[in-house]
Amino acid sequence: MRFMVIMKANEESESNQMPTTEMLAEMGKFNEELVRAGVMLAGEGLLPSSEGARVRFAGNAEPTVIDGPFAESKELVAGFWILQVKSKEEVIEWVKRVPNTDGAHHEIEIRRIAEAEDFGDNLTPELREAEEKLRAEAAKNA
Repeated sequence: MRFMVIMKANEESESNQMPTTEMLAEMGKFNEELVRAGVMLAGEGLLPSSEGARVRFAGNAEPTVIDGPFAESKELVAGFWILQVKSKEEVIEWVKRVPNTDGAHHEIEIRRIAEAEDFGDNLTPELREAEEKLRAEAAKNA
């Protein structure tokens, strides 16, 4: 099973306050544990929403672009990991070990990534084959 582990933003991350050297070192050690355990597929931090944009779709109207920053930092994503583990319980155990060097309030959300099997018969053999080809092509770009 693959899970997206989502680190929620806070006032510090949204104010473009970069982590301290100590925080970066602790997170580096944690990421190294994830990699050595063979569960980390990807992980990145994100810049604040002031450097981002949203594209809103409403029916058949032209999409609307909204530049950041966005309100409600607790609803925003500051970083993420993609972890491949055997169960939700296992990913929870990993997340409980995320360093909290600064002692601040953080919230981390865990969401299972949909796999081909989750789509049932709606994912026809033709659609599955097309998806596999796209994934292979995208992997070449990584």
